[in-house]
Amino acid sequence: MISTRQDLKPSPSSIVAMAVVRARRLVEKFAQPWFVQLLLRIALAVPFWRSGVLKWHGFLQLNDTAIDLFTDEFRLHLPGGPYPFPAPAVFAFLSACGEVAFPVLLVLGIGTRFAALGLLLMTCMIELTVPDGWPIHITWAAMALGIAAWGPGLISIDYLLGDRAHRT
Repeated sequence: MISTRQDLKPSPSSIVAMAVVRARRLVEKFAQPWFVQLLLRIALAVPFWRSGVLKWHGFLQLNDTAIDLFTDEFRLHLPGGPYPFPAPAVFAFLSACGEVAFPVLLVLGIGTRFAALGLLLMTCMIELTVPDGWPIHITWAAMALGIAAWGPGLISIDYLLGDRAHRT
């Protein structure tokens, strides 16, 4: 039997299979749990931090826009609603505090599960306020739940302080 060059070429299915194996190895090499957990914490922290810093005019002093948003613009979309926020200045202050404090805790990896659950609660409130934003809100909720469930990872102050019960 005479072999031709065409007989030596890999089949299209084997080329795809080899590409899948290479891609899986690459993902396994770089997607280490500690790295993924760090990225999740940073990715969740960024949008809240950016929103939070815009609400402040100085140390513990909200700008007028933050209060106006909760007074005039934001509404709770509940059955029979939408309804205005009760105590809009209080909600504006708590929101601004959470949007700054929780991201800092997440990035540093201290009180990480607490911070993730705090941002999950804020995400639920944001969803009630801006229901059309559900595609991004569900992403935030998934990240917050992942952080709360699997912890901060190796690159965190929680880990360094010995949160052995929740180490991953």
